Parts: sequence; C-alpha cells; structure tokens
Amino acid sequence: MKLVFLGNSLTQGSYGGNFVARIAQCHPQHTIINAGVGGDTVLNLLRRLDSDVLAHEPDGVFVMGGGNDALSYLYPDLRKYYRRSKGIEQGVVTPETFAQAYRELLTRLHLAHVLVWVGLLPSEYNPELSALVRQYNGLAAAAARALNIPTLDLMARFPAPDLPPRPPLTMDMIRLIGKRSLSGWADYEAEQQRGAYRYTFDGLHITPKTAQQLADIIIEFLDL
Repeated sequence: MKLVFLGNSLTQGSYGGNFVARIAQCHPQHTIINAGVGGDTVLNLLRRLDSDVLAHEPDGVFVMGGGNDALSYLYPDLRKYYRRSKGIEQGVVTPETFAQAYRELLTRLHLAHVLVWVGLLPSEYNPELSALVRQYNGLAAAAARALNIPTLDLMARFPAPDLPPRPPLTMDMIRLIGKRSLSGWADYEAEQQRGAYRYTFDGLHITPKTAQQLADIIIEFLDL
C-alpha cells in the first residue's frame, strides 16, 4: 500500500518528533511518503496537491493541517511570514477561507478515488490558540463528514486542560525556528521542561516521545 501523509511541520517532522518516519519503520511493507512542509496552510496544501500527492498515485492520503491557518488568523504579527514565505494573500487564512479550501482539497482527493483520512490537530500553547485550533478542527471535520471521510481527533487524544496564559506569538519565534533548524538544534526535552508543556516542546511542535505515541495512534486508526 502506498500512503501519503500531507500536512505542515507536524507531519514533516524535521523540527521535533517525526511520526511519519516511525510509521514507516513499523510497517516497511508499505510505501510511506512524507508530504509535510513546515509553515504550510491549507492553501499551500491545495497548491501542491498534484505534484506532492496525486503524482505518486497513492492508495491513501492522511491529511492533517490547520495550525498555521489558526496562527495567521490569531496573531497579526505572523502574517508577514505567511505573506512573504508562503504566498498567502494578506498573510491570513480566515475560517471562511479555510473551510472552503479544505472542502476543495478533500473533494479533489475523493474524486481521485483514493482512500482519505483526516487528522484533527492537538494544541497546547495557550487558551486562545487552543480554542481557535478547535474551531478550525471543527471546520475540517465538517468537510470530512460531508464526504464520509473518517477523522481522528488528536486534540481529544492529547488533551491540555487548564492552559496558562502565554504571550502572543511573534516573528521572533518564526526566526528562532529557522535558526534552530539550520543549526541542528534538538534539545527538545529541556525546552519542554522549561515551558512546562505536556507533549510538545514549544506549544506547537511535538517531542520525539510524543511522535512515537502519535504514530501508534495513527497506525491503529488506519488499521495498518
């Protein structure tokens, strides 16, 4: 079976834990393709659907996104990144734009006659972002439900109750991610402890330990 995992940095796994690599390691009998790209919104996923997914003629596609969309909507300071680096008009993906693009993405996959699954993102940075990610998850779930596509609610699997207030995310964090990625930084455990996070090391990106747990959950969900 040829499976493509389509998403953002959580799927790409180059900054934090890599659950796709773990799935490939556990199931070498399947062809596993990682089509995750850091910083991608649903508009970016849609733009590269043909080249990065359908060109592989997969049997199935696991889609998981929405985190960057929510970030662009909640934190205006980040919009310059999404506008310049991701080509998003005005640097923001509103809930309305997200819902429309997600429906188009799933419809195109459905018309390509491949199996499709949708993962709904967890979130633990602060209460405001968590609530907005939940809203975007709901829009993704509604699009999936209209096409009878199974969904995996990872926010329920990785709950984060009583989140403390944390300051708005800024371009400084985007720059820090880029700097760390280029330098090969991987001090995830210490960073997780400093921030008092449960399953991520910065409120957004999962740790290697969490990636293993996530891989096991997805393997069970996909019935591999």
